[in-house]
Amino acid sequence: MNSRAADAPFPPAEARTIARAFLPPRFYGNRYDYYYTLTKLRTDPLYPGVLAALRGTTAPVLDLGCGLGLLLHALRLDGQSMPWHGVDIDADKIHRGRRIAERSGLADGARFEVVDLGQGWPPHRGSVAILDVLQYLDAQAQGALLDDAAAMLTPGARLVIRSGLGDATGRGRTTRITDRLAHLAGWMQEIPKRYPTRTELETRLTAAGLSVDFQPLYGNTPFNNWLIVAQRG
Repeated sequence: MNSRAADAPFPPAEARTIARAFLPPRFYGNRYDYYYTLTKLRTDPLYPGVLAALRGTTAPVLDLGCGLGLLLHALRLDGQSMPWHGVDIDADKIHRGRRIAERSGLADGARFEVVDLGQGWPPHRGSVAILDVLQYLDAQAQGALLDDAAAMLTPGARLVIRSGLGDATGRGRTTRITDRLAHLAGWMQEIPKRYPTRTELETRLTAAGLSVDFQPLYGNTPFNNWLIVAQRG
């Protein structure tokens, strides 16, 4: 059994192992993706939390808002070999992520696709990961995505969400400011539109027939991030 903590960042050695895949193929290449992924893995408990939530399942994973495909790399390091389909609005990240996965020998069972979640999402049956995405959708799109994601779940599959929650706490304010700065810096193409509340998420997912568990997933960060895991039964 994996002894890695589910509410803490990756240990340094594991973070470096994953991040090395994002090094440029030549020593003089751009190392931005490497330093970004290394910093995220060493400071954000996101991926250990998601890995723990998916561990023991075999259903294909649809990763909505996958960015460079970091979840794919984390899953494979964790020994999870289920098929993975990542989609993101950022075509450049999808292109880089696909190239890095191919170079790392992770292309089998993995698919990258450019998709604007504001316009829709691909059909899927299995588990669904929605990581730091909901705040970029308006209320109507959030509701539609949650309803469709719930309908995608097969027996034993899980819906795994990481999201900042809409509230008036200091963590909530910090999350909103940081997401806007990420947009201004050019890392995120979209500006946040709306942060869902815990009540909204719980009500919607329960109405879809799912059992729902909420756990704080901010670790040592100042952000109001929560891990929400839902499944049938």
